[in-house]
Amino acid sequence: MKSNETYDFHIRWAWYKISRLYNSIAQEHGMNMSIGYALLKIDPEQGTPSTKLGPLMGMESRSLTRTLKTMQEENLIIKRPDAKDKRVIRIMLTEHGIEQRDIAKKVVIDFNTIIDGKLHPTEKANFFSSIGKINEVLESELFKKRKK
Repeated sequence: MKSNETYDFHIRWAWYKISRLYNSIAQEHGMNMSIGYALLKIDPEQGTPSTKLGPLMGMESRSLTRTLKTMQEENLIIKRPDAKDKRVIRIMLTEHGIEQRDIAKKVVIDFNTIIDGKLHPTEKANFFSSIGKINEVLESELFKKRKK
């Protein structure tokens, strides 16, 4: 099997191009894709518990810790104890963080609008169906590995 005949090749190839595009746009605003993605996953009103943010982003805690540290240094977030459970730390967006979140949101919407304009509705439905099945298979395989 040639590499261009494998699923992972095409997924990685597309993701690499998406991340290059997002990073080039993010750099214009003093961010990177990882920070933009984190901004989008943080609830702008209630904040998000730090323990929930990693799973929302699909990131390991080490990478997330570095990203959050950078975001704090750049005044995008602050950390606050939860009002009900002081053991829980909530990641809250600052005013600057909300502004940057709006930029990240617009970039994602613009990207998806461009792709939507190039795909027939049937192609779009097939894509989401196929990628959903791929994710189900991957989750099943990961579950089997964890049980061993």
